[in-house]
Amino acid sequence: MSNAQAFTSSAMPLDQQIVLVTGAGRGVGSSIAKAFAHEEAALVINYRYSAEAAEELAEAVRARGGRAVAIEADVTDSRAVDAMFAAAHAEFGAPVSTVVNNALVDFSFNGEERQPADEIDFSDFTDQFRGAVGAALNTVQAAMSGFREIGSGRVINIGSNLVQNPVVPYHDYTAAKAALLSLTRTFAKDLGPSGVRVNMVSGGLLRTTDASSATPEEVFDQIAAQTPLGHVTTPEEFASAVVFFASPASRAVTGQNLVVDNGLVMG
Repeated sequence: MSNAQAFTSSAMPLDQQIVLVTGAGRGVGSSIAKAFAHEEAALVINYRYSAEAAEELAEAVRARGGRAVAIEADVTDSRAVDAMFAAAHAEFGAPVSTVVNNALVDFSFNGEERQPADEIDFSDFTDQFRGAVGAALNTVQAAMSGFREIGSGRVINIGSNLVQNPVVPYHDYTAAKAALLSLTRTFAKDLGPSGVRVNMVSGGLLRTTDASSATPEEVFDQIAAQTPLGHVTTPEEFASAVVFFASPASRAVTGQNLVVDNGLVMG
C-alpha cells in the first residue's frame, strides 16, 4: 500500500469503524464508549471486573439501534487480548479499526496514602508499567493484523497531565504514563508507514468519575479557579477529544499528546 492509499484509508468514517475501548465498563472508559456510540461506531466494551456495568452499557447501545458487545479480558495477558480481538472479529465480521487504551491497573488515587519517594518500592513501578505499557503493547500487537487488512488503524492512549505537572506524589503511576507517552511516539514513527496513527489524550482530575467521586468539592473548585476556562473537565469533554483522534478530522495527526484539562497545564 502506498503512503497516499494509507492516508486515504485512515479517513474511515466513525460510523464504519469498530472501536475497542479497554476498561470501558465504568468511569471515563464508559464515557468514551458512549461518545463513540453517539457517532454510530460499533463498540467492543472491554472489562475485567465490571461485568454487569459493561453488559448494561452494551445493551443500552443496542436498544438504541447501535452495535456493541461486552468482552471480558485482562489486557495485561496477551493471550486474553488475542482472544478478545478474535471474539470481536467474529461478532462484527470485520477487524477492529480503533483501539483506545484506557484500562488502569489497580491504583488508589489518594495522595495522602501514597508512598513518598524515599519509601516507594520498585515493584509498585513494575505493576503500573505492566498495566500501562504492557497492556498497550498487547492491544496494539493484537490489532495489527486487522489494521493491515483494512489499510489503516488508530490507537489512542489515555495519559495524564501529571507527566507535565506532577503536583501529586503518584510516582509509579506518573512514570508509567510518561513511558506510555514515549511508546505513543515511537510506535507512531514505526507504524506510520502501515497507515496506523498513534496518539495520546491526557487529562487530570475529572468532574466526576468513580476515581474522583471522593474528591471534596473545594478541591474541584480550587482546580477550576486555576484554569483559564474556569471549570474542571468533565468525562464527556474528555471523551470528545478521544473521538477526534479516531475521526477523519485527525487523519494527518500522529505521535501527539493532547492535554485536555481546560488549560490547567500548557505546553
